[in-house]
Amino acid sequence: MIRHLLKLVWNRKRSSGLLIVEIFFSFLVVLVLVTTALFFWRAYHQPLGYDWHDVWAVSIDSGSSLGSGGLSGHMETVDQLLREARALGPVTAAACAASTPYDFGETNSYAHVAGSQEGVLTVINRATDDFDEVLGVDVVAGRWFEPADGALSWRPVVIDRDLAYSLFGDDDPIGKRLDGFGSDAEVETRVVGLVTDYRDDGELSSRGPYLFRRIPIENPEELPEPWIVVKLRPGTPPGFEEELVTRLQAVAPDWSFEPRPLAEARRSSLRLRSIPLAAGGLVAVFLLLMVGLGLVGVLWQNVIQRTRELGLRRATGAARRDIHRQISAELLILTTLAIAPGVLLALQLPILDLAPFLEAGTLTAALVLSAAVLYALALGCALYPSWLAGRVQPAEALRWE
Repeated sequence: MIRHLLKLVWNRKRSSGLLIVEIFFSFLVVLVLVTTALFFWRAYHQPLGYDWHDVWAVSIDSGSSLGSGGLSGHMETVDQLLREARALGPVTAAACAASTPYDFGETNSYAHVAGSQEGVLTVINRATDDFDEVLGVDVVAGRWFEPADGALSWRPVVIDRDLAYSLFGDDDPIGKRLDGFGSDAEVETRVVGLVTDYRDDGELSSRGPYLFRRIPIENPEELPEPWIVVKLRPGTPPGFEEELVTRLQAVAPDWSFEPRPLAEARRSSLRLRSIPLAAGGLVAVFLLLMVGLGLVGVLWQNVIQRTRELGLRRATGAARRDIHRQISAELLILTTLAIAPGVLLALQLPILDLAPFLEAGTLTAALVLSAAVLYALALGCALYPSWLAGRVQPAEALRWE
């Protein structure tokens, strides 16, 4: 039976070829959409590595000049700002950082094991000693930065699990040496802490190697950081923003401050990352609608053109359900011929490592769901034409004799 159906498809290869091309591209569009949706769904349910609740991020604009005090004077002002923020009643902790969650600002560099030429592209953030307390960073081994680190002759860093595995495998990373970062790359660098996977781009971002460097306010080495993050007591009213800015402005009158709750930044981030998915879904719906209408039209035309063939089948004893199965099976074969190269193309992603952030389970589930959508579309489009084909009577075939 399958051989006979394949022969029928081949005999109508011109019209069948166009349908196969349409279904092929529809499958690719649906696959991209489903893969993205599954990736977002799985990423959303994974731990972030921090707690954004009741945390505000305050951007700092100190102007283009460091002032007469230079870098040291600037960092002294930042230290005063932190002390002033901690003195406020609703604030339980305050810290300074180069990047905060959901701000879409990050610095990338290669992390190297000391003496090794092979590096791992890593997101590098700078933070003060209380950053872990503000954001509830989960330190699973070692420790976070502390004031005593200012007296060390080497530079402490904290890394996440992803970077630790990439650099050291299953070995304990605490105490291991890395090549230096920044302007003074010759300074010895050691790992003092290990945190869970840290995703500062939010719930819809992928995991990736992450490294924290300590901001030595007591002995600044690089340009100051643009963010102050504060942890507030639960239930702090939004009106506290004015009080916070007023107190900070009193310390640095020439600077400007713009506070923003991380909850608000999170909503903006989720909305921004969801727009492409929604747009892609709209395009996919219209594309599938067009393909579906095309399938119905072609099948309808085929039924009309094949009246003699279908009538002869009825005359030889074929029941209506047999005709329904034949029409549906032909369309399923066309769909399979279109999906097969799409699956082979998608399997090149893990083989060639073209999408390292995409897990094998996500791609497998996306292939199954996308194929199911196309098969369901094919069966739905075959309903009415197959019903018309089943109504063909043997007498219709005898008209041609």
